[in-house]
Amino acid sequence: MAVPSFTEEELQNLDKQTLIKLFLTTSLSSQQIMEQQTKQIELLNNNIKTLTAQLDVFKKYLFGRRTETGMTDAGTNQYSFKVNALNELEVTIDESTDHNEPEIEKIVPKAYTRKKLKGKRASDLSDIEKVRINDELPEEELMKIFPDGKWTAFESYTYSRLHYIPASFKVYEHHVMAYKGTDNKIVKAPQKEPGLLRNSVATPSIVAAIMNYKFVNAVPIHRAQQELERMDVFLSSQDMCYWVNKCADLYITRLYHVLKKKLFGYHVIHADETPVEVRKDGRAAGAKSYMWVYRSGALEEHPFVLYEYDKTRKTDHPRAFLKDYHGTVVTDGLADYHLLDKERDDLTFAGCWIHIRRGFAEDVENLRKQQKKSKDESAPSVEESNSYKALLMIDTMAKYEREFASLTPEERVKARQKKTAPMVDVFFTWLKTASEQTLPKSLSGKAIQYALNEEKYLRIFLTDGYVPMDNNAAERGIRSFTIGRKNWYLIDTIHGAKSSAILYSIAETAKVNHLKPYEYFKYLLEEIPKHGALENDSFIEDLLPWSEKLPDYIRKSDPPKSKPSKK
Repeated sequence: MAVPSFTEEELQNLDKQTLIKLFLTTSLSSQQIMEQQTKQIELLNNNIKTLTAQLDVFKKYLFGRRTETGMTDAGTNQYSFKVNALNELEVTIDESTDHNEPEIEKIVPKAYTRKKLKGKRASDLSDIEKVRINDELPEEELMKIFPDGKWTAFESYTYSRLHYIPASFKVYEHHVMAYKGTDNKIVKAPQKEPGLLRNSVATPSIVAAIMNYKFVNAVPIHRAQQELERMDVFLSSQDMCYWVNKCADLYITRLYHVLKKKLFGYHVIHADETPVEVRKDGRAAGAKSYMWVYRSGALEEHPFVLYEYDKTRKTDHPRAFLKDYHGTVVTDGLADYHLLDKERDDLTFAGCWIHIRRGFAEDVENLRKQQKKSKDESAPSVEESNSYKALLMIDTMAKYEREFASLTPEERVKARQKKTAPMVDVFFTWLKTASEQTLPKSLSGKAIQYALNEEKYLRIFLTDGYVPMDNNAAERGIRSFTIGRKNWYLIDTIHGAKSSAILYSIAETAKVNHLKPYEYFKYLLEEIPKHGALENDSFIEDLLPWSEKLPDYIRKSDPPKSKPSKK
């Protein structure tokens, strides 16, 4: 209400009644202004509290330890991409030119010569153990070729292959024998050890070692190069990257595609995604790409993990990947999955309770910090907060799940309906009431709203014994990737990203099946090249991580059980 303005002379001429009305109007206006200012102050204080809480959470993500293994999005911060980059499989490779294979003499030079020449590589191999192998024809076969039993054996040519033996290296120098009969007919013995790559010294053992360095132990290629140099083996990062990339394309990809087909036969699978940066993807620097992860159901047999690269986080990727799948997908609350849920009646999406828990856990942690700083003894305790109550209910459900772990899927559903379902009903009924009493932009308010939005998906596990309560299986599958990318520079090309996805898939699959990743990579590189490129992939069945035909040395031994301590 606008207050009329008067001059001093006009005020003196006003009557008593007019003056009283003017006074009341002015007082009312002042009161309204004060009320508005009070509301604004309260709003600002609430915003400050919310922003302070969010800042504490952000600091925790940047500098603190994480109690959960979930992913966080660093936004569009350019620096974060430098940290979160993937690999260097193609950074040092020029695919426009032919790859020049290194000579064995340059890989393993004589130690004292290297010192004299200050890093230049000598041709003497005397410091590296050599194993002489004669590629010969058996006498029975020679008798068939030379029935008169007269022939002369001589060396036709020599070739070398570099083998990796953990903690040591050997050069296998093959001397290929040839045989000449009295009629001057010459027959050469076949190579006992065909090359893994054309005219290359690379062997399954050395390539598997490089793969193990990078995709299992999270060691960047340049550090692997340094480690090999300390063992007097000089391999350039270009050569190592080339070997790994080519072997992924030629051999490992065949196993990958068989696993991908098998994934669609599972009743339940898990899905997750994490950001990466690819330098040469046709977009501006800093543009986000994503590595998508799909895993077989945590409660199903024969686990395996598959990585898939895509330029975006849009619905297009899961839509294309899952087009032939008709089961249940366990995910986080990514909206793109919800869009796909509306498009497909033959596809079910289940939510993750651990993601719901994180929001409440962050609020509880923030409230504890505020409580320590506050001197107000009359302030409500953390245990009285909505977030703390939500945590108690979710943790109780999780406790029930641990109790149901040994049950069959059918038994698990019955147990969930009896013990967990009533608690879920109480949880969501209580949340709807709590939401009306909570500021929407507060940490607690956001956690409550997120849970309410996910209710449909969070209830799926109550009716399907194969569906777990959370998406931890996918997050465990992606963990090695997120740890490793902190050590590496970036993905240079889309091809490099796809090769990395394939190799990460096999490394993680080996781990979840209790295989030794190095031995498994080596075995795959020994066996797959034996089969022609045009041959069907039926032989891959014998190479699957759960195949009974895998050699025992590939499987991890059960760790010895610790003896109970005596008290």
